[in-house]
Amino acid sequence: MMLLTLIFLQGFSHVLAANHGSHWTYAGPHGKEHWSDSYPDCSRQAQSPIDIQTKSVQHDPALPPVEPQGYQSPGDGAFTLLNNGHTVQMSLPQTMFLRGLPQTYVAVQLHFHWGSRGHAGGSEHLVNGESFPAELHVVHYNADSYANITEAKRQADGLAVLGIFIEVGDVANPAYDNILNQLKNIQYAGQKVSIPPFNVRELLPRQLGRYFRYNGSLTTPPCFESVLWTVFHQRVQISASQLERLQGGLYSTKAENSSPVPLADNYRAPQLLHERLVFSSFPVGPSAYSAGEIVAIVFGTLFVCLSIFLTFYFVVKRARAKRIREQKDVVFKSSSSRAASGDSHRP
Repeated sequence: MMLLTLIFLQGFSHVLAANHGSHWTYAGPHGKEHWSDSYPDCSRQAQSPIDIQTKSVQHDPALPPVEPQGYQSPGDGAFTLLNNGHTVQMSLPQTMFLRGLPQTYVAVQLHFHWGSRGHAGGSEHLVNGESFPAELHVVHYNADSYANITEAKRQADGLAVLGIFIEVGDVANPAYDNILNQLKNIQYAGQKVSIPPFNVRELLPRQLGRYFRYNGSLTTPPCFESVLWTVFHQRVQISASQLERLQGGLYSTKAENSSPVPLADNYRAPQLLHERLVFSSFPVGPSAYSAGEIVAIVFGTLFVCLSIFLTFYFVVKRARAKRIREQKDVVFKSSSSRAASGDSHRP
């Protein structure tokens, strides 16, 4: 009897631990600061996201462009769009995969991270301390080595995630309407809707050959350090009204909850880089700097050009003045010589 009681208590404690471990939020008692209490990997040394400091990035000319396969024509099967209480997630078919990486990585799902209305931030990755209103992640697993994402996500080379910065532009982005127009149907956690397949390639930047690459982790629990990150340099633009649809009207709680909690600010703060290296597929120039740095570079360049022009102008002006003086001296001497010669021939 005592043995049975101990077994029951042990099993019950495991259930409680499992339930506690499966519950996490971005704020509150189960928020980001407490993730490592239930998920030890969240406090390891190769966590994501990071603040990409372009001055420390190493250019690797051997990095090839990313080549999405099957993104434009993902098949006839419907996509499933889900509010999982943490983000908006869309399932992807295995006909979509990536080339240009060390292995063949097959697509699994995509999801978003965003801020709240009235706040500039929302992206998980930063560039030189600059954040963006939202960020899209497209998750893939290493199909060459592992049978599925469940097996792959615990392995060092198991996952590859594309990170796309989203900023506000002047016009709406039709590709994103395929998802954003459906958010009204998945307002509460656990709700999902089927949507027709569409060209997923149009969600990505046009330039897929310019990106940052580093080894990191999942940005949510269990925070496994199994992700090869590709963060594109070029941003994708959506309209202000499209961003507002993402930022408002969604809840992280179920429909039956009497006190609904808004789903917003679902991004993790940048983690320490430690000894990791960040590579770029392109030479990082002024275009990768922040707006303030670009302004400083432009004005500095203009100042240098103006200084060179003024220096050249005054040198030329001084040389010209010197030539004029020399010519006047020659004329004066010549005139004086002729005058003296004329005086010597007078009777």
